[in-house]
Amino acid sequence: MTPYEPDTRLIELLMKLRNAGITDTRVLSAMERVPRAMFIPQSLQSQAYDDIALPIGLGQTISQPYVVATMTQALALSDRDKVLEIGTGCGYQAAILAKLCRRLYTIERHRPLYELAQQHFDALRLHNITTLCGDGMRGWPEQAPFDKIIVTAAALEKPPQALIDQIKPGGLMIIPVGPPGKQMLKRYKRESDDTIAVRDLLPVRFVPLLPDIARYNEDKHRTGTDKNS
Repeated sequence: MTPYEPDTRLIELLMKLRNAGITDTRVLSAMERVPRAMFIPQSLQSQAYDDIALPIGLGQTISQPYVVATMTQALALSDRDKVLEIGTGCGYQAAILAKLCRRLYTIERHRPLYELAQQHFDALRLHNITTLCGDGMRGWPEQAPFDKIIVTAAALEKPPQALIDQIKPGGLMIIPVGPPGKQMLKRYKRESDDTIAVRDLLPVRFVPLLPDIARYNEDKHRTGTDKNS
């Protein structure tokens, strides 16, 4: 068995996700084909297929598989979709999205994670992903609009207007909103140019959505533990 070859633990995880309400077979298939073990430190390999978040450095974590699956299923992706992800992290969520959409644009504010994620995408030959180290709160106006947007950090009160403006008519955005301890995963659907429908999905815990590219000292010394990506 290779270091990243799935085993019976993956099958058990997929069954657990299905029992928990993840019924989209395309989402489950993508999670089966993306080796989560590749995205976590060597010291945590024994927990690769546990349904828990795990640290990946810089105060960030790779999300609990159930949260990844829930956010991905809520996007209702098709192979024609152009998707924007805010918060690449180690690249696990992005790799799953890339299996399900036409094109993925993903932004990470921590340069070491941005570089690590790109290595993962190259190793998995995911050629439909375009990466950027930048300010995710601005979105990616040069590539907008997007069919779907997913954000893996929590807006304090409401999503940045720049992200809402970059959703196509009929498109969706999945984003956690709220202060620490009171965050709710929400779905925003653009029903018309001036009408956005909002639906609550799941209580969650994410690090705050922050502007700008992380400074070196912030990258090196930040000690938060709840980034889901």
